[in-house]
Amino acid sequence: MKLRKGKTKSILEASIDSALLAVEIYNKPRTTFRSEGFISLMVMAWMRLFHAHFNATIGDKFYYKRRSGRYDLIDGERKAWELATCIKEYGRLNAAVESNLNFFIKLRNKISHRHIEKREVDTLIFGECQSLLFNYETQLIEFFGDDFSINESLVYSLQFSQIRTKQQELASRSALSQDLADIVSFVEKYRNSLDDDTYNSLQYSVKLIQIPKISNTNRADAAVEFVRWDTLNQEDKKAYEKLNVIIKDKTVKVEAANVGRIKPKEVVRRVNMHLPAHHLTQNLHTALYKIFEIRPTNGEGDPFETNTKYCIYDEPHNDYVYQDAWVDFLVHFLQSSGLSPDKIRQLYRSGKKLSVTDYQ
Repeated sequence: MKLRKGKTKSILEASIDSALLAVEIYNKPRTTFRSEGFISLMVMAWMRLFHAHFNATIGDKFYYKRRSGRYDLIDGERKAWELATCIKEYGRLNAAVESNLNFFIKLRNKISHRHIEKREVDTLIFGECQSLLFNYETQLIEFFGDDFSINESLVYSLQFSQIRTKQQELASRSALSQDLADIVSFVEKYRNSLDDDTYNSLQYSVKLIQIPKISNTNRADAAVEFVRWDTLNQEDKKAYEKLNVIIKDKTVKVEAANVGRIKPKEVVRRVNMHLPAHHLTQNLHTALYKIFEIRPTNGEGDPFETNTKYCIYDEPHNDYVYQDAWVDFLVHFLQSSGLSPDKIRQLYRSGKKLSVTDYQ
């Protein structure tokens, strides 16, 4: 479709500019407002894409009206349909694309009222972000043709670090503020609400395996290749599934919280497995976490103010879970400090505090 100068073309150009700016913000190494900026601009890009389509097909009719027939006004201007309304009025998106868009509409509404500076959100929703962008260009081409394709303007984002170890991921996810924990909980619940076909669709979330190409490659080949799962034959799918097992140890399609974290009773059991005298009790464990101040006392202070290397507040269950590092620390402390259980209890009753750094 060739567009002459006019309202449709102006709206479409604004949509494309918004999408390109979203990618630019996302790919900048020093960006700390990455997810928030990307999501806000991509929601705007999608909304304007629909506005351009509506303007080209039904005319200047994509505005809210009251029952009286008068337009809703904001600062004297007609209020245009928001993205959720555009999706409903268009009514022809497939389930995966619509689920992806609804995910970001809800997520944008949540993050706009929170202060999120953690990079964990970027990692958590990378697949959905990539699909949001892929879907945008697909819809752009469907509405206005190949002439408006923007894929040649985009490149694969360079990465500084190699793949994180499991320990790094656990440490990273442990630094959850209350706002971030709420965002993570929303993402998990939304994903679990989807049927398998939608969740596994590349139009909902792109799942990538990044593998270095180290031998037998044509020197003219691109360094990065994207393989579409739905285009593979059964033999190739089996090969990729085996590779997935090698990379991840096991293939799981579960979004879970508190993986690798343990309850106080399990802390006591594991510590006593390493101690010949088996002298750690629940009562003594309580005294130790208070002496080392790794978490607040129940009902006192901000429950999220924990030493996240050792302990995390679990908001949905209103309790605390502990890290493997806390077990290791307690074993080392009880073996090397020379303090008996009675002496530890005496320190606790006297209000004495100890620093974990003195015993690490």
